[in-house]
Amino acid sequence: MLIFGILLVLFLPNVFSKTYYADLTFDVSNTGAVNIQGASNHPLFSEGTTDNFTSKKGAYWTLNITAEDVFSDYIYKVILPEGSVINYIKTPENVRIEESNGRINLISTGTNEKFFVAVQYKIVQGQENSNSVYFISLPVIIVLGVVLFIALKKRKNKEKPKEKEAKKEDIPELKGLSTRQKQIVKILFNEKKPLTQGQLMERMKIPKASVSRNLRTLELKGVIEKEKAGMSNIIRLKK
Repeated sequence: MLIFGILLVLFLPNVFSKTYYADLTFDVSNTGAVNIQGASNHPLFSEGTTDNFTSKKGAYWTLNITAEDVFSDYIYKVILPEGSVINYIKTPENVRIEESNGRINLISTGTNEKFFVAVQYKIVQGQENSNSVYFISLPVIIVLGVVLFIALKKRKNKEKPKEKEAKKEDIPELKGLSTRQKQIVKILFNEKKPLTQGQLMERMKIPKASVSRNLRTLELKGVIEKEKAGMSNIIRLKK
């Protein structure tokens, strides 16, 4: 009986552990309200509008979205208000900063890691708006430069043993992808032709939602492109 109790204590956490995923867009208004859209099974992220992720001190807003749990895979886009000027930013290593329709977009993906993004910004009104969206303060540039240098150094060290294998397969854009994303690329490469999303589901034997999440990540990374065809999508590798 004592042995059974010990085994129960050791294995019970594994039985109830949960795998989290997220495919989300956070649209931040100039009042600090955050509209959440997309899919996730984490209790912190429900579709709708919330004020729980933002705070303001003086002229500066702080956006802090942090989930302490580890996500098997995630992708998110944060859309800051029009006229935003970033003063400070903390995100995972794999982040892309873009500008669209006068608003700053932060796009990040991750595999088997915590979900977080913290940004301090202010909203510039009047004539400065047209130029402010392109401005990132010097401390942010320095921080991003250091993060990029560390990330490139780590990636270089990890990829050295795999150089021969990569040359043998001759398949493009496998670095930095999850196992399922690599599987999708290999299937498209070996088929030598575009496939529908349904055909990929049949070959991979995984749910539609998982295929959709991984295809979106590959599309944002510029590895594949999608073309609408009736009720389905045609998937092909980018040249």
